[in-house]
Amino acid sequence: MDAQSVKIGSADIAVTARADFQKNHQKDLPGDFALWIFIFAEMLVFGVLFVAYAFTRANNVALFNESQLTLSRTSGAINTLVLITSSYFVVRGVDAIKRGLSSQCAHWLTGALLLGGVFISIKIVEFHAKFAAGITMSSNAFYMFYLSLTFFHLMHVLMGMVILASIIVKARRGGYSAQNHTGVETGASFWHMVDFLWIILFPLIYIIR
Repeated sequence: MDAQSVKIGSADIAVTARADFQKNHQKDLPGDFALWIFIFAEMLVFGVLFVAYAFTRANNVALFNESQLTLSRTSGAINTLVLITSSYFVVRGVDAIKRGLSSQCAHWLTGALLLGGVFISIKIVEFHAKFAAGITMSSNAFYMFYLSLTFFHLMHVLMGMVILASIIVKARRGGYSAQNHTGVETGASFWHMVDFLWIILFPLIYIIR
């Protein structure tokens, strides 16, 4: 066997190994693997922002505690319950499509979509109250983080709602089945990320003193 044959054989083994690695990880993660890359990237961004918030708060504890008292913990708690419930609906939707029940899947996801609308409505009321009181991102460090983090998260909720809406339309048309439901799992994974980030965001911004 000459050197060129060995080189070609090694290259073939490497390509096969990479393909097997990707295939195995795709099986471990629900939905489309490309979306998980996006999810991990978004969680990394939020993680950096959370660390920046914690570091800044450690150097301005009194200011952060005083400003935090102006937030509505009730609204934050309700929104937490809303997103947790919506994630449960999404889980039921995925379970339904795995059993080939497209109509039930669409119904459960519609419930999650409506709860997403409730979340956004509550946040808009909160934002309006702060802006009406003359509070902006330039008011102080706490409000800069509060408004930027919650608004950034709100944009992800909106994106998740768009994804759910498109899945619902396709599910109602019979576009998914028990054998082909990757799109549903992909949308569900994104929505769970949105829920998970809020579960961290709520105590960090509203509760911890």
